[in-house]
Amino acid sequence: MKLNDPQLLKTQAYIDGAWRGADGGATFAVNNPASDERLAEVPDMGATETRRAIEAANAAWPAWRDKTAKERAAVLRRWYELMLAHADDLALLMTSEQGKPLAEAKGEVLYAASFVEWFAEEAKRVYGETIPATQADKRLVVVKQPIGVSAAITPWNFPAAMITRKVAPALAAGCTVVVKPAEQTPLSALALAELAQRAGFPAGVFNVVTGSAESAPKIGGELTANPIVRKLSFTGSTEVGRLLMAQCAPTIKKVSLELGGNAPFIVFDDADLDAAVEGALASKYRNTGQTCVCANRLLVQAGIYDAFAAKLAEKVKQMKVGAGTESDVVQGPLIDAQALAKVEEHIADALAKGAKVLTGGKRHARGGTFFEPTVIADVTPEMKCAREETFGPVAPLFRFTEEAEAVALANATEFGLAAYFFSRDVARCFRVGEALEYGMVGINTGIMSNEVAPFGGVKQSGIGREGSKYGIEEYLEIKYMCFGGIV
Repeated sequence: MKLNDPQLLKTQAYIDGAWRGADGGATFAVNNPASDERLAEVPDMGATETRRAIEAANAAWPAWRDKTAKERAAVLRRWYELMLAHADDLALLMTSEQGKPLAEAKGEVLYAASFVEWFAEEAKRVYGETIPATQADKRLVVVKQPIGVSAAITPWNFPAAMITRKVAPALAAGCTVVVKPAEQTPLSALALAELAQRAGFPAGVFNVVTGSAESAPKIGGELTANPIVRKLSFTGSTEVGRLLMAQCAPTIKKVSLELGGNAPFIVFDDADLDAAVEGALASKYRNTGQTCVCANRLLVQAGIYDAFAAKLAEKVKQMKVGAGTESDVVQGPLIDAQALAKVEEHIADALAKGAKVLTGGKRHARGGTFFEPTVIADVTPEMKCAREETFGPVAPLFRFTEEAEAVALANATEFGLAAYFFSRDVARCFRVGEALEYGMVGINTGIMSNEVAPFGGVKQSGIGREGSKYGIEEYLEIKYMCFGGIV
């Protein structure tokens, strides 16, 4: 891995404006999932180091919150510009530790930077209000203030964007932050910290604590139990989200949770079939199917089922699999052996219950955690892939007859993050869009994430919203002030 700026490859955590190792010197390895090559060793920290980061953030908070919104915005803007200037290096770091194709990684870097730009601007738009008084001598005023020290626990599948989507609004609001990145992808987080330091964030405002899978409960336990932390934001599985939410309960922290999904992708018989196939490819196979909003269940109306299946399978067969740094690769490896095992389990379960493979269905000839892009047909609600998030490059095709049946199938899950459907009937677009029990609905598109729209789910897919004008509200408290004796 040859970076234009070697200083972006950091092998220490970032606490209180300084690069630090674990107290006992412990480290853990970061490997390339495409080759299993060791990229770096980073500190394996625990509760003590995390507590130190929290205390540093708390000490830095008064001065940071007292800066004007314009002053905070200027630092965020410099961070954004540095991310763009070093986009190629950030993308290479990401591909090396996470596996996604370089073009996707570059796209994520730009997506990540967009949140920094957006919230730099939103910092100056945190408005209060005056309320008509109930008495002539009173004046009622509402102001919004930063909540305080905030913790962000981020996943490996979008190792840059999931940090900026949480950290940028927190910093813009006047909060200070402690980030715990996924153990698979800490190098992206540390590179962002290096650029944040260059941008001029004061010591303690932005901290990154690294730890292995074994140390994660210690770090998470400190972030959730420490009363100094007023806010926790987490992206990851519903199972871990429940645990963190319970751990936050004793100190009544404000929480934002972006959790698991089981996204339906509905294709009605009045859809533009070619557009639906392209939308399915974008939604399903991006990042090797390892996104919380990717299509997990493809529901296709009976009249076009066979035609759609044939078109999709033909396109999927043409997808090039390989290391993300190779040319023309559109699908990289799965993140680890556990992810590979889950994909194989879901396919085996479906085949045992009557489904059939149209293309793919097995490990790729390249070995490792590479898996063939897969389409399976004749899938039914009894199969595991209907109920669980596969998180891999498998498109299971379900058949339905009527619109109401499709909506019922789509909503038959405890999850409610993202849903998609294709139709050229305007009335149906409104009707189905409103009937789907999801926080986000893509209509005639397979990609809908951006910095200006609210991202988040309902039901057991989470609490709160990220991005958009609503994202900064997650890091603000509302204060009401009543002025009396005004005569």
